Amino acid sequence: MTDAIPKPLLLVLVRDLMFCSKITATASAANIPFKVIRDPAKLAGEVGDRLMVDLNQPQAIDAAAQWRTATGQPAIGFVSHVDVEAIAAAKAAGIDRVMARSQFVQQLPMLLAEPI
Repeated sequence: MTDAIPKPLLLVLVRDLMFCSKITATASAANIPFKVIRDPAKLAGEVGDRLMVDLNQPQAIDAAAQWRTATGQPAIGFVSHVDVEAIAAAKAAGIDRVMARSQFVQQLPMLLAEPI
């Protein structure tokens, strides 16, 4: 009898229903388990292999950076391309990849297929 290898768990810190649906539908289609967290304050202590986060959500950058530091796992953030302050803050906070929303949506299947 062979034990099944657990699939990596994707954490999704997104409040916006449209973007959350895009991420979770793509993850479901790729057979990747996920957990949606809507409140940045509830991210601390969550176990996952990767985080996708809406960086325009209040307190999301700090919560993602703290999770990233605590777990050592990658965090991918998306943000409005005109929000230069959030982009700079996310990069300074150590978010692994900071992408414009349109780029994130376009590359989402590839991002989920990347090995962790």
